[in-house]
Order: sequence, then structure tokens, then C-alpha cells
Amino acid sequence: MATHGARGRSGGRPTLEEVAARAGVGRGTVSRVINGSPRVSDATRAAVEAAVAELGYVPNTAARALAANRTDAIALVVPEPETRFFSEPYFSDILRGVGAELSDTEMQLLLIFAGNDRERKRLAQYLAAHRVDGVLLVSVHADDPLPDLLAQLEIPSVISGPRSAGETLPSVDSDNYGGGRSAAEHLLSRGREHIAHITGMPDVYGAQRRIDGYREAMEDAGREPLIESGDFTEESGYLAAQRLLSRNPLLDAVFAGSDVMAAGARQALREAGRRIPEDVALVGYDDSAIARHMDPPLTSVRQPIEEMGRHMLDLLLTEIADRRPAVSRGLERRQIVVATELVVRASS
Repeated sequence: MATHGARGRSGGRPTLEEVAARAGVGRGTVSRVINGSPRVSDATRAAVEAAVAELGYVPNTAARALAANRTDAIALVVPEPETRFFSEPYFSDILRGVGAELSDTEMQLLLIFAGNDRERKRLAQYLAAHRVDGVLLVSVHADDPLPDLLAQLEIPSVISGPRSAGETLPSVDSDNYGGGRSAAEHLLSRGREHIAHITGMPDVYGAQRRIDGYREAMEDAGREPLIESGDFTEESGYLAAQRLLSRNPLLDAVFAGSDVMAAGARQALREAGRRIPEDVALVGYDDSAIARHMDPPLTSVRQPIEEMGRHMLDLLLTEIADRRPAVSRGLERRQIVVATELVVRASS
């Protein structure tokens, strides 16, 4: 015997219209609730959800996606070489956060690399065909054309960190300025005199903000900043530390813009006969597994990367539900900045 509400008045599967009649709302309101639109009151949402449960209504996701011109798929786009994606914990943590938030939806996640011109051209053609409902863009450089392409195509998009202070797309980032400043202030509090910073890529806004935080803390303490460029890779940290030792043999502290670069710097320091932390204190950024397993354990600025991934997806789903990007709506920019925290360990 069928359970109550399992069939509609026609004797078949309950329809959207029957759910609307039971809830006392319009068909469009039911559709918005089912599609997760934020433009529905809590009371209305509860009434629709109760009607869905009572009738046993099961949405036809394929038909709904077709009718709404949706694909029920989003893309996580990484404009970097695949080797960097798989070697840096930042990317896997972002992916883990996105995946955790996405598990409660019916949407699929596509991972797309766009680290060279050929891949970017192919991606542009793919996006122009509107084969995804939205895009999460990770590791954005200042001159990256992808955000502007997404805005032009009116594809809902969220980026992991703004390209500049005037970013127009929704973004999620950590307090990079505060993180850089706290690292420098910690090393100053330890009595270190010659404190250097190994930076990330200079065309990444987050790396610029870490430099700003470090530099201002040093200048406020009456110390001369000592900066060497890196690119977030272990090799760049190694080479930058070698250059720093050559520039200033009195070097007694290094703040690296990522834990991966800190690992490279540690190797260079050890090869030069410098003990950590007795001779040179070392601080990283990200508080990844690398920091916890390093010898000695690495002091690092923690940014909640998984949480950032969850925020990114939440913002994107809101954009998709509204069906118009924030830029075209002319609304206030949706930008989330999460706090960082210095985790002190034996390396400093």
C-alpha cells in the first residue's frame, strides 16, 4: 500500500503545481525554494518544504536544469601548472572545503587547469558555451584575463583573493596584511635584529599584502626591511635564503610567505651551517601539515583554507541562485576576509 502523499491527484508523481497548491504559494516560489534561492522568506520556505515532504515530491533535476538553462555543474579553475596544484597544500585544502560544502547539493564539480595559453584558450571556448553554472577561480594573478572573461560572459564567479583593492568580483581571502604583520612582530619580540621576508609572487595581491604587513611592522620598530622574491615553491625559498645570506651574513630571522618556501629556506640555512632557531628563527605561512612535521616544527601563520573554500562555494551558490553576477546587478561587492592566527612552534 502506498504511503500518504506519495502520489499526486493524477495518480502519478506529485507535480510542482500540486506542491504550490498545498503550500499556498505560486509555482515560481516553489521553484525558487527548490533551487536554493535566498529571495524567499523563512516562513514561505518552511511551508514549501512541508508540502514537498507531505506529497513526497521528488524534483526532476534533469528537466529542471534544462528548463532553467542550467547544467548543475560548477568549475574549479586553477590558472597554474598541474605540478603546482599537486605540490602545494593550499590547493588541496581549498578543494576539500569546496567538496565538503558541495556534498549537500546535487551539483557536480569539475577541476580545470589553465596554466598555459593553450589551456586558457580551450577554457575560454568551454566557458563561452555555458557548460557550467558558475566558476570558482583559485590563485589569481593581477594580469589574469579570466576574471574579466567570466564577467563578460555573465557567468557567476567567485575568486580566492581579490586582484587588487578595487576588485569587482565576489572574493574570499584571509587577512594577509595582519598575517604578515603578526609574523614580523613575533620575530621582533624574540629580539631578532635582521629579519628578512621571502615573498610569494609579486603579482598576487595576497602576497603584496603580506609584504605590506611585514614592512610596516619593521618600519614601526625602526628596522630596515630585507626582502627577497620567491614564487611559493620550495626551490624559490631555497634560492632566496641563499641570496639573503649573501646579502646579510648577520641574518637571524626569516619570514617565508608560505610553508613550502620555508621548507626550502630551512634547507639552505642548514647547508650554510645555521641552526634553527638558535642562529636563525624561521616562520612560515599557511600552517599546513608541512609546518607541523618539519624539524624543528615550524611557527606559521594559520589561514583557515578549508573554511575559505566553503565560503567560496556558498557565495557562488548564492550568485547562481540569483542567476545574475554581482557585477551586472550593481550591488555592493561580496567580499569575505577571514582572520589569520600565528601558531608558535619551536622554529622561532
